[in-house]
Amino acid sequence: MDNILLLIKYIFLGIIQGFTEPLPISSSGHLVIFQELFNLSIEGINFEIIVNTGSLIAIIIIFYKDIVSLVKNTFLYIFKKQAEYKKDFLYVVMLIIAVIPAGLVGFIFKDTFDTISDNLWVVGVSLLITALALRLVGKAAVINTNEELTFTDALIIGIFQVFALIPGISRSGSTMVGGLSRKIKFEDTMKFSFLLYIPISLAASLLSILDLSSSEDTFIAGYIGAFLVSIITTYLAVKWFFKMVRKGNLKYFSIYCAIVGTIVIISKIIIEVI
Repeated sequence: MDNILLLIKYIFLGIIQGFTEPLPISSSGHLVIFQELFNLSIEGINFEIIVNTGSLIAIIIIFYKDIVSLVKNTFLYIFKKQAEYKKDFLYVVMLIIAVIPAGLVGFIFKDTFDTISDNLWVVGVSLLITALALRLVGKAAVINTNEELTFTDALIIGIFQVFALIPGISRSGSTMVGGLSRKIKFEDTMKFSFLLYIPISLAASLLSILDLSSSEDTFIAGYIGAFLVSIITTYLAVKWFFKMVRKGNLKYFSIYCAIVGTIVIISKIIIEVI
């Protein structure tokens, strides 16, 4: 019975991950909050990586045609040098540029981020920062001044993604803020943000495999259940998100992050005082 209840908790966490990953409200922050509510002590970041991999698969499914086209045209440009493939080649280069900042910082300071990965104080404050950032750039989402991404845009978006290594700072939110601060069209920013998630998540997943295999306390059934539901819920959440924010209005996500962040901080204060 205990294992069944534990499995249900893990599956619920998978649902939370899947639903919150594509939204600018921080999936990592929500996982920390609900792990605290369920009194689940999951060592390190392996569980988060597992459910992130589920989200990764869902996003690959959704953007399958774009991915195939980008990869195919990139190789065609490299080997055939045909001008019509140059745009996709440059887009891939920009994705690589945007991956580098978070990749380097995450690798160098992995132990530091692992240490704060379950800190509710950090989550609460970070959610408030996410709320403020979304609010500040929300109006920019409806302004279309740049038709295409540039290498500078890609680098700045990548730098913004570094902040998402902190639990409570939304990855999709930070990259969208980075793109919108450069006055890039909202739909272009969203697409780049989701495609950028693929290499960074894939790299993190591969790096975690050895750590996961060496863990003796891993609840395999819970990991599998959470992994599967994260695929389904991420797929549905991305589809819903694109329909909901066609006009680029991020204020509702800003309000939500502000409310949750405030509740987390007040709860921590009350607990520590008591």
